[in-house]
Amino acid sequence: MPLADMSASATDHDFSERARAFARIHAGEPPKTFAANLSARVETLQAGEITMPVTLSDGGPGDAWVCSPRATYADCAAEEAERYLPAWMARGSRGLSKGLGDWLTGAGIDRVAAINNWLLSTNLYPPLRTVPLATTIRAARERWPDHAIWFRSLNTIDNADWIAALGELGFQFVVSRQVYLYENLAALSARHANLKRDLQQLGRTSLHRVRDDGIADDDYPRIVRLYELLYIEKYSRFNPHYSAEFMRCWHKAGLLEFHGFRDASGVLQCVVGLFRQGATFTSPIVGYDTSLPRQLGLYRLLTACAYEATMEKGGRLNFSAGAAQFKRLRGGVPAIEYSAVYARHLPRKLRNAIGILSLATRRVGAPLLTKYKL
Repeated sequence: MPLADMSASATDHDFSERARAFARIHAGEPPKTFAANLSARVETLQAGEITMPVTLSDGGPGDAWVCSPRATYADCAAEEAERYLPAWMARGSRGLSKGLGDWLTGAGIDRVAAINNWLLSTNLYPPLRTVPLATTIRAARERWPDHAIWFRSLNTIDNADWIAALGELGFQFVVSRQVYLYENLAALSARHANLKRDLQQLGRTSLHRVRDDGIADDDYPRIVRLYELLYIEKYSRFNPHYSAEFMRCWHKAGLLEFHGFRDASGVLQCVVGLFRQGATFTSPIVGYDTSLPRQLGLYRLLTACAYEATMEKGGRLNFSAGAAQFKRLRGGVPAIEYSAVYARHLPRKLRNAIGILSLATRRVGAPLLTKYKL
């Protein structure tokens, strides 16, 4: 049965099963076993019939942005300035970003209980009707009274109902990124030549395709290295530094589905890892050997694998942020993504910091993301 036709109860059960699998891997284990730059500990919270993972952070130097608001809004911003601005502007921006980071740290921005945080770049949500939200928030406040309550990865298309409901409960919203969404990829492939051509390339490459069941134990260190070449060395040192143990445990538990390509000697040269909730897929793991010739089209092959796997299972794709023009040319629909934050019970210094961050990102950040199609 296609995922899109799953009954609501089956989807809810599936979400909780996957959350329990996540907890079995992470709860009680040292965070650095799974990512060298994570200090957050993992717990779970019961939300009605739904089990939700929660990451608890108290702030650690160099923490990955998936658990650290400081890294998201100061450290990553400094890296972006270094990458895209002229040198003279980047130097000034570096100082501003450090000042912002120090101010946010002083306010306690990284003291966070992040609900439904899966340690991934994009979190996917259960239907709002399955979660008694006010009761869940009250339970979280009572259990972690010294932490701000955060929900990451809420976008204006998939999660409009979550955003409205959290707003009514007193949450503030901080813009994080612009993500790209794909609905009905079969129809999109008929309308977008780039998408159609990429799908056709899957059968034309000289590399040897490997599907999920072809991934072996000795592939996990290679998957980590390919991910590092792209996500850490090319993009940001504040992306999670996942370990081979993370890849192995998530794959064995069915939380990650891998697709990739090997060269003639059997070495994995590119890989994409798909994560699913219900009928929605995302791709938190993408990596390839960046030293190989661009003519091989490794990134195009990986994105085509993600498109094809989603189509085969009747699903939809949240393709996260980055490579904006590439994704638009293949029919991706942009949506602004937010974090929702509740801190009314916490000191004024933190409330003020979140308020200023919310205002600045909504008034300045979101319009810039939209205007420049980032």
